[in-house]
Parts: sequence; structure tokens; C-alpha cells
Amino acid sequence: MKHLEILSTEDIKKKFAQAHNINVEHKKDLTVLDKLALWITDHVGSMNFFFLIFMWTVLWLGWNTLAPDSLRFDPYPAFVLWLFISNMIQIFLMPLIMIGQNLQSKHAELRAEEDFQINKKSETEVETILKHLENQNELILEILKRIERLEKPA
Repeated sequence: MKHLEILSTEDIKKKFAQAHNINVEHKKDLTVLDKLALWITDHVGSMNFFFLIFMWTVLWLGWNTLAPDSLRFDPYPAFVLWLFISNMIQIFLMPLIMIGQNLQSKHAELRAEEDFQINKKSETEVETILKHLENQNELILEILKRIERLEKPA
């Protein structure tokens, strides 16, 4: 009869690092500017921001198209001021969103690496349990054979 080498829970704990909350560690490493970039990325990429920009555009263009000429400040058809402000918003938000997306990507990579380590540990634990069950099965079969030999009439 062979006995499989089975890792103990202590061996498994020594072999793998303790799981930790990667979200807390990631947030701890963020600078104030990183947090600002993430906040802007999260909020600019929302439907609320879309509706805000949409309403601002409708109001701006509507006022400067339909209001009396004396009250218009960015006359139709040029809308030079609206185009300038819109372009400035885009120019400033594009790099900020890219920075935020890079930070989100880094966070996703850290989470994926932590998940991989947990999966490796889980696989080792399952493998250890299966080896333990195989050993138990072999021992039970050996005991059963001994009982059968004892019960046979001589």
C-alpha cells in the first residue's frame, strides 16, 4: 500500500501569501491627483454628465438661435464661443479620462493577480483534499480486506 504525500494546512499557508484586500492597498497608493482623475473619469463617463452637456448645448444653441437679436451673445450660425468652450472641455477631459482609465486598468491588473494567487492556493487545497481522500479510500479498502480475511472460515 502506498501513502500519498499530503501537504498540511501549515504547509499550504507557508507556500502561499495571506490573501489581502487589494482595493484598500490600491486606494492607499493613490495621490490626490490620481483620486481626482478617477473621480472625473467616473463622473464624465456617466449618463448624468451626458444629459448635463446635452442640456447645456440645447439651451445655448436654442437661446442664441431663438432669442431676440439684442439678447444673443453667440450669434447663429457661427456659435464661435460655444465651439470654443466645447473644444476646451474636450481637450481638458480627454487626457484626464485617459489617466483615470490607466489607473482603473492598473487596479484591474492588481485584482486579477490577486485572484490568480487565490485560485492557485485553492487548487492546491483541493488537490490536498483529494489526495487525503485517496489515502483514506486505500486505508478503508485495506481494513475491509483484513476484516474479510478474519471472517473467512479456516
